[in-house]
Amino acid sequence: MRAVSSLIFSGFLFFSLIGRSQNVKIVIPAGTPEDKELTAIAAEPEAQKRIALYQDFVQKYSGNKAAAAYGNWQLSQQYLATGDTAKALECGSKALELYPNDLDIVLSQIGVAQAMQDGGKTVGFAVRGAEICHSIATQPKPADVSDADWNTQIADQQESARSSCEYAETAAYNAIVAEQDAAKRMNYIEEFTPAFPKSKFEDPVSQLALYSLQQLNQPQRVEAYGEKALAANPDSVPTLLMLANAYSEDPKQLAKAITHANKVIALSGSSTDSKQKMAAGVAHSTLGYTYLRQEKYTPAVAELKTAVAMLQDDPQAEQAALFRLGYAYAKQNRRADSIAALQKAAAIEGPYRAQARDMLGKVSQAGK
Repeated sequence: MRAVSSLIFSGFLFFSLIGRSQNVKIVIPAGTPEDKELTAIAAEPEAQKRIALYQDFVQKYSGNKAAAAYGNWQLSQQYLATGDTAKALECGSKALELYPNDLDIVLSQIGVAQAMQDGGKTVGFAVRGAEICHSIATQPKPADVSDADWNTQIADQQESARSSCEYAETAAYNAIVAEQDAAKRMNYIEEFTPAFPKSKFEDPVSQLALYSLQQLNQPQRVEAYGEKALAANPDSVPTLLMLANAYSEDPKQLAKAITHANKVIALSGSSTDSKQKMAAGVAHSTLGYTYLRQEKYTPAVAELKTAVAMLQDDPQAEQAALFRLGYAYAKQNRRADSIAALQKAAAIEGPYRAQARDMLGKVSQAGK
């Protein structure tokens, strides 16, 4: 019996059982009738004939778990190549039912789900892949293996699976980003977050989560999710920003908005990185808006002027700061300054244009 990490079409073929890993792969002994028939099928040049041969193979060896799983897996890939994603999913699911901890089959199913443009299935299969990846480190050590040898084996298994695990993580993230329905997107995120702790996509996923919950008008879930995310990563600038923004809209949470905005400024304010500088500018804008809601117009003006200066490379963020600044000036009866800020806001294409024009008209009329 040979152990390999990828499919080999030659005089014999089968799949590996990697060490003692929970990533349990299909194993077909070399030289067996199953091995020889699979090699012959793989050599068939016509796709439809290959499909028919794999169908016959699955029926013939239905009592052989490894052969049946492998045959169904290959049928899934053949159907996917012909564009029949429904049959591809069906056959892949049969293979996965027989070998639920085979990471290669899971990845194949992710590919099918992506071809179907089914975000829910993509995330679901990716989460299953993550469970297999995490199980490598948690498998019990055999009594006859030393600690040093076992640690080496675990490290080797993790390295072998690393690219597959990263693929699953990226596939799930892409499905989240592509989803336009806020409720579905949030469901995907809630599956993703525990499955991929300390993900490289942690910040954008947290931001998407808070954005989704705001779209759904569920401020309590915004707070719960955001604070949970901050507990895991207290210095997550996107999460701090989104929470500060959410809290700035709640009269009972304005103090928290100020705390989170100030933390972003402390983390990013002195950075020369353009993204960090932009984050600090948005934090100043949110801080200024929060002071406006507290009717603290002098500190509001100071924060918003800083925000405008920092956000010139982001027109929409700059527009929000300018509109807020114009409002703050109006509250201080600084009519000329208010008009100047509102005119700049109204000149920018964005969500605050109509409001800026309306307020500009009111401020201008008030001076007559």
